[in-house]
Amino acid sequence: MARLRSGRLTTGGLIVLVGLLLLLSTTDLVATENLWNYLPLVFVALGVWALVRSRFRNLTGPVMVVAVAGTYQARNLDLVTDAQIGEWWPLFVVLFGVLYVVGRSRRTRGVSVDASDAGTVSIVSLFSGTQRRVTGAGFRGGDVFVAFGGAELDLRDATVSNPPATVECLVAFGGAELHVPEDWTVDLDVLSLFGGSEDTRPPTGTDGEVDLVVTGLALFGGVSVER
Repeated sequence: MARLRSGRLTTGGLIVLVGLLLLLSTTDLVATENLWNYLPLVFVALGVWALVRSRFRNLTGPVMVVAVAGTYQARNLDLVTDAQIGEWWPLFVVLFGVLYVVGRSRRTRGVSVDASDAGTVSIVSLFSGTQRRVTGAGFRGGDVFVAFGGAELDLRDATVSNPPATVECLVAFGGAELHVPEDWTVDLDVLSLFGGSEDTRPPTGTDGEVDLVVTGLALFGGVSVER
């Protein structure tokens, strides 16, 4: 239970909230028209919470959630129009690219990696399945991007020379599996929206130095840490 992350709680809480709003609407107990207009604020709060909880290690997913939800909240408050959103929506793509680059530079800043080192790894899986195995010393981290597919990253033969290593997972309508040594301490900071993140390994009973930090966003998908 200690390894079960907050993804299911977040998803369950959102479903319960929407269900309560629907119940209030169908029973006419409370006028809910105005309440629906503020629903994007829930996602803004989740994004901010994920940023603070991860001590700003997890940037891309939470910031994108805040940006998109905040824009639609502004629309509900008549601060922007649908036409303006339709005209300026490519800015979200620009923001995603900037955050992606910033996240990668933060993982590799000040690090010198020899050619023989594992270094960093990058996986992109679109409408397919991808497997990658990392071996050797000097693993620093990497990123996993999955859309309508699956990705498997095997780190069981890798060694982190300067812990923690950081892997950012951005998953939409798919899944990412990270296989790590049983004795690694993993810190999951994945923001899950209608998805989940979980460390399925048996508890070790130790709370030593963190070997791996897993950040990112799981949207209608999942991120799992396995042995």
